[in-house]
Amino acid sequence: MILVTGGTGLVGSHLLYKLSESGAKLRATYRKAYKLDRVKQVFSYFSSDADRLFNQIEWIEADINDIPELEKAFSGLTHVYHCAAFVSFEPDKYKQLRKINIEGTANIVNQCLRHKIKKLCYVSSIAAIGHHNDSEKLITEETAWNPEEDNSVYAITKYGAELEVWRGTQEGVDAVVVNPGIILGGGHWDSGSSGSLFKKIYKGMSYYVPGVTGYVDVWDVVNAMTTLMESPVKNEGYILVSENLSFKDFQTKVAQRLHVKPPQKEAKPWLLKLAWRLDWLNHKLFGKRRSLSKQSAKSALSVTKYSNQKLQNDLNFTFKPIDQSIREVSDLFLKDFKKNT
Repeated sequence: MILVTGGTGLVGSHLLYKLSESGAKLRATYRKAYKLDRVKQVFSYFSSDADRLFNQIEWIEADINDIPELEKAFSGLTHVYHCAAFVSFEPDKYKQLRKINIEGTANIVNQCLRHKIKKLCYVSSIAAIGHHNDSEKLITEETAWNPEEDNSVYAITKYGAELEVWRGTQEGVDAVVVNPGIILGGGHWDSGSSGSLFKKIYKGMSYYVPGVTGYVDVWDVVNAMTTLMESPVKNEGYILVSENLSFKDFQTKVAQRLHVKPPQKEAKPWLLKLAWRLDWLNHKLFGKRRSLSKQSAKSALSVTKYSNQKLQNDLNFTFKPIDQSIREVSDLFLKDFKKNT
């Protein structure tokens, strides 16, 4: 029996489709019942038999910080994919991020130890990988994390979650960690995943930012995870990035595929610095949710390029070209948009 936590998320839903299609015996956790429809939607993209595949999964409503619920979810398991996480870059959400990402992951690791799980796969992020100031030097799995750097609250908690996984490996759990870049996939247009980027670009974005980061297709993430879990590889971490693209190039490619006007104006550093300060002021004075933190503004200006060589070397893995991923996800978005209008 395989458990997938966070089964209603972007990675979780695609992972469940792949595993259910293979006939694996599956259990998945969810927290809000309405999100199960997103899983069904994802399944319907790829199969005319989506309902049958969905119904093969044993769904359990469980919070990863509720130990009795986790005990029930872990009964009879052999392998665990831990995809559940809270994604936010709002500084005031730090306690919630710690509770879910660090404490929740510690609970998963402890249950793996208690139930003698054969192997754990944890979905982290490139946010938890170290950085350096040389824009031409690729970031690798060996790039050191600097706790003194002005890291985002999300990055801090994802790094802390990884420490819990590595702690588990010292206590007897075999594990692999994947660090995806921005994940491109369909069916989650309104959530905090990259799907919302397609929706924003479709609605129109005037500005682009000059930074560079790594992108990866959701199926590359899923295929890397399942391949690693089925391989003898253990206690290793892998960056999952197909290509490094500027935000401008990404927005332009998506806009062209969606047949809308791409952004034309560059958001200069002074404008971003002003924007995050005004955002902070709005939060303090009027209680508005943060939409741009100091760390997010810095990231938007940073040129960070990632190496995927380790995964290619260890698994002979081939990544999908990002142009193909953008084409496929854009087409799914347009199909869903036309269906709902």
